[in-house]
Amino acid sequence: MQTTVMGILNITPDSFSGDGLAGDQEKAVERGLTMLNAGAGILDVGGESTRPGKHEALSAEQEIDRVLPVIQALLEARPDALISIDTYKAKTARVAVAAGAQIVNDVSGFLWDSEMAETCADLQCGVVLMHTRGRPDEWKTLPRLSAEDVAPMVKADLSCRLQAAMTAGVRSERIVLDPGIGFGKAYESNYALLARLDELRELGKPLLCGVSRKSFLGRTLAALYGRVDAAVIDRSNATLAAVTASVLAGADLVRVHEVPAAVEAAAIADAILAASRSE
Repeated sequence: MQTTVMGILNITPDSFSGDGLAGDQEKAVERGLTMLNAGAGILDVGGESTRPGKHEALSAEQEIDRVLPVIQALLEARPDALISIDTYKAKTARVAVAAGAQIVNDVSGFLWDSEMAETCADLQCGVVLMHTRGRPDEWKTLPRLSAEDVAPMVKADLSCRLQAAMTAGVRSERIVLDPGIGFGKAYESNYALLARLDELRELGKPLLCGVSRKSFLGRTLAALYGRVDAAVIDRSNATLAAVTASVLAGADLVRVHEVPAAVEAAAIADAILAASRSE
């Protein structure tokens, strides 16, 4: 089975990774098309940053104003493109799907908008349910999870979100689960979660893993080189290592900023898995 690479297209001014493209539709579309040509199977278009400590809360109308023209232009240029809308707002989801998006990627797992579950059921779209602990502005104050506790907690919470989605009418085969690397998890907890990713496969759903450029990678690099942290732009090699590890651990999809390198890394990991299964 070939891992699907999801390319990140941030239509925001404050992306943590510095790649936000709010206000520049032409450049956003160009970047999206470049990702598709490089092998991205899905483009994940988002208009609101969840940057820790600097979360910019938008109204649905503001979010729609950012993402809708980009989605429309991408699909005009590439009608076959598979578009995901990265939102936790039901209104944004409905407008994006009406414009041609086929997947709703909700970082809250349907927790931040009470209408989202029924909206996605009505839209009959694909769904990514991500695990998060609290809101971005709360993450620094949350109790730390032990390495032993993080995977069981994420598994139990995702199981609840999965059941809630299906109860609302979202069809089981349309659901992907995401452990939410970095979303309310302390530095060391992210490695523990990746190491036990296979336990989440017991929920019976495809897994999406987003490790690209995240701070837990920067912390490890910082320790390696005796720094306070590694800048986002210096996390590319670490991202590839984490992408490879994610696929080997059980991820079916990986969400990344740099598509060409991730496509190659995933291909190598897929080949290793194929060889192990043939023995």
